Amino acid sequence: MRGDDVFVDRDAELTMLNEMLQQQRRGELLLLYGRRRVGKTALLREWASRSGVPWSYWMALKEPAELQRRRLAATLRGRPPSAAGPSFSSWADLWDDVATLVRDDRRILVLDELPWAIEADPSLLSSLQYAWDIHFQQSNLILVLCGSHIRTMESILGRQTPLFGRLTAQHQLQPLPFGVLREFFPTWAPDAQVATYAILGGVPQYLTWFEADASLSENIRRNILGPTSVALSEIELLLADEVRDIRTYLTVLNALGEGAHALKAISDATITAPTNLTKYLHVLQELRLVERRVPATVPPNLQHRSKQGRYHLLDPFHRFYFRFLRPNQAEIAYQPDRVLEQIQSGLRAFVGQTAWEELARSWVHRQGLGGALGWVPEVIGSHWDRSVQADVVAVSWRERVVLVGECKWGGAAVTRQELRTLLEHTLPHTLKALPQGGAGWRAIPALFARMGTTPDAAVLLREQDGLLIDLRTLYADLAP
Repeated sequence: MRGDDVFVDRDAELTMLNEMLQQQRRGELLLLYGRRRVGKTALLREWASRSGVPWSYWMALKEPAELQRRRLAATLRGRPPSAAGPSFSSWADLWDDVATLVRDDRRILVLDELPWAIEADPSLLSSLQYAWDIHFQQSNLILVLCGSHIRTMESILGRQTPLFGRLTAQHQLQPLPFGVLREFFPTWAPDAQVATYAILGGVPQYLTWFEADASLSENIRRNILGPTSVALSEIELLLADEVRDIRTYLTVLNALGEGAHALKAISDATITAPTNLTKYLHVLQELRLVERRVPATVPPNLQHRSKQGRYHLLDPFHRFYFRFLRPNQAEIAYQPDRVLEQIQSGLRAFVGQTAWEELARSWVHRQGLGGALGWVPEVIGSHWDRSVQADVVAVSWRERVVLVGECKWGGAAVTRQELRTLLEHTLPHTLKALPQGGAGWRAIPALFARMGTTPDAAVLLREQDGLLIDLRTLYADLAP
C-alpha cells in the first residue's frame, strides 16, 4: 500500500468489510460516512476490487435526479456513466430495474455521495426502503451507502427516516492514526513526523500534499505557501458544501484558532451574542469540525451540563491554517518566505500545544487497552481550572485511579526543578478537583518529554512511581 494512491493502513476497516462479505445472511445494507478527504472512496474501491465478486461504483453528482438515475443505470450495465442509458421517471422504477439486473448474484453496489441524490429527489430514501424490503433484503446484494455530508448521513440513522432499522452495518471512517505517517515519510525523523502530524493530521488527502524526498520546510514552502497550493482554499471549500453563511462560520473557526475556547471568549472575539453563537457551535460540532471538551475530572453524569466546557478545532490542519495561514493571507502571495519564517519560529510551540499533547493522550489510551498500565482509563483528556492546567488526565472512576501528565516539546531534557512543578503543583491541584478532593485516590504522575529528563529528574520521578515517556518511546509504542 502506497501513499501516492491515498490508501494506507486501513486493515481494520478492510477486515470489517470482509467479515460483512462473508456473512451468511442474504442482503447487506451498510452506511459508511465520514468527512471529506478521509479516504472513503479509496477504501471502498480497494475493498471491492479485492473482494472477488462483481461490483459497481456510482457517485452522485450535483445534477437533476433523472440524470443521476440514468448514470446509475449505465454504470450497472458496465457502460461509462456518461454513456446514454435507459431513463427512469422515478427512483422506484430504477430500483425495480436494479433488482432485475442483479438477480440473486453476490454483488457489491456502492452509492457514493448519496446526499447529492437525496437533495435532488428526497423520495430516493423511501423508494429505497421499499426496494430493500421487497427485493434486496432477500437477495445477495451488498448495498453500500456512502457520503461526506455528515449531518445528512447521520440523519438516515434517525427513527423517523425510511431506512431506520434496516441497516445491517454502519461505520464512520476516521482519519489515519499518527503511526501511519512512517509509511508516508519513511526516511523522516520522528520529530519531523510529529510536526507533520501537527500540520496535516491523519487525513490521507492532506498527507499527499507533502513529498517524502523533500524536507518539512521545503514542503511547507512549496506545497502550502506555493502559488499552486490547494491548502489555502481547503477550509472554505469544506464549509461551502455544508453551510450557507460561510463568513460567520469562518469567523467562529478563526476565533477558536486564535485561542478563544470558552463561550464568552468566543462571543467577544466574534462580536456574537452567546445565544446566537451556540447555534453555530452546534452545527460545527455536527460537522465534526469542532468539539466541546470538559475537564476529565468532571464525573461522567455531570459532563454534558458542565459550565467548564471549552470548544476546540478538531482537525490539525484547521488549527495550523487559522494559526499561521489565515492571518497572513495577504502576505503569502507576495512574501511567502517571510511567512515561512513566522511558521518556523512558531512551529515548536504549536506542535507542543497540539500534536504532542494529543499523542500523549493516544499513548495512554493504547497502553490502557493493552494492559500495560495495570488499569483501564475510562476518560482521557485534560484538566483546567483557575489554579492549574494539566495537559493529560486519565481517570478510572471504577478503580479510583488518576494519571496526571505534563507535556514538554522543548529541545532540552527536563530538569529536576521543572519536574517539581508537575509533582508539587499540577498533580495535587488536579487531584483536588476530583470528588471528595481526591481522598482515597491513587495518583500517578506522568511526564511526556520529547528529550527525556536529566538523570536526577529521572531518579525523582521513579521515587514517585511516575512514568517517563520520551519521543523515542512514544514513537515506538504508537507504531501501527
